[in-house]
Amino acid sequence: MIQRTAFSALMRLASQFPVVAVTGPRQSGKSTLVQYAFPDKTMVSFDDKNLRELAISNPRDFLRAFPDGVVIDEAQKVPEIFDAVKLEVDKGPYVPGKYILTGSSQLRQRQNISDSLAGRVGLLKLMPFSIQELQSAGVLSDDPYDPIFKGCYPPLYDIEKHFIPDDWFENYIDTYIDLDVKDQITPSNVSSFRKFIQICALYSGQLVNYSSISKAIGVTSKTIESWCSILEASFIIHFLEPDSNNLGRTVVKTPKLYFVDSGLLCYLLRLNSKEELLLDEHKGAVVETAAVSELLKQRLNAAKKPNLTFFRDKNGFEVDLIADWKHSFAIEVKSRSDSEKKLSGNVRNYTNLRNDGTKGFVYYLGDVTCDINGVKYVSWKDWGKESTY
Repeated sequence: MIQRTAFSALMRLASQFPVVAVTGPRQSGKSTLVQYAFPDKTMVSFDDKNLRELAISNPRDFLRAFPDGVVIDEAQKVPEIFDAVKLEVDKGPYVPGKYILTGSSQLRQRQNISDSLAGRVGLLKLMPFSIQELQSAGVLSDDPYDPIFKGCYPPLYDIEKHFIPDDWFENYIDTYIDLDVKDQITPSNVSSFRKFIQICALYSGQLVNYSSISKAIGVTSKTIESWCSILEASFIIHFLEPDSNNLGRTVVKTPKLYFVDSGLLCYLLRLNSKEELLLDEHKGAVVETAAVSELLKQRLNAAKKPNLTFFRDKNGFEVDLIADWKHSFAIEVKSRSDSEKKLSGNVRNYTNLRNDGTKGFVYYLGDVTCDINGVKYVSWKDWGKESTY
């Protein structure tokens, strides 16, 4: 098993909250992580129809069968279990980490958690592997375009399974639509939703345009907004909101859309190899998507909010990423392997405008992380590495 960075946050939450919920996209390794973290706990899955029916018929008795607590996989498939967990927790005694819940259908699970377990649950969102995790495991290629093209979903790095990314992603999309989407849209719109995911790939790294997407699909803008919410809630895409610090300038109000995994993005863009990616017009957007994904993973692996925005004014002046963490960082992403001062022009201008200690970073595809005239050039191998900040 590749050691997961999120393990520390999971144990931290389990030492405080009686319930810990681990969510994230399908196939991100949630079940593997909780089995590793809690080897002494019984694990049940509501993918099992018999267990599911038992839990539905009498959820409180089902929980009482596990007096020392239990790990419940795909918990959202039995919504009744959330109220039962609440009652068991409130009955006491207070036992941190007693119930561990996992689920990939974030939209339904989040509603159940907010309704039943507020104040009793610690939340962890587990993303696919990070570059740091792959590097620590000794499976990271020396070519940045290998993980960018392949993506970071754990099954693609399982040496026993030999998945071809194109085949794996095709089945991944089919499974996602069948299990996570079909009950949230009208049956007649399933084929349109497939086309919608494909169209969204063209917008990764760009301002989202609901009207333009709706015209391409043939459904209303309201429907597109609703479908985008489904993709975001199930960790297929992430929206980056515009920075609210307008520095006295008029800024755009529209969010930018990013796919969470660059490999899935390459599949949807119908790129068949990293060589095709190198020559494709979307290369810059794919590299930027990979960089945003690594920053998301860094924060979510620590059970922290991303706090990532971007800056763009009405005149087109833009900084790809603004990270407001313990300190503030302005980050430009470049699909270049050489570090040149001109690559940092926008972050220098932005940090000068803010004049509040905001630090400038350039994420690039070189192998060396270094400081050049007050701006840190961060190698792709260090994207998301906490020690670089």
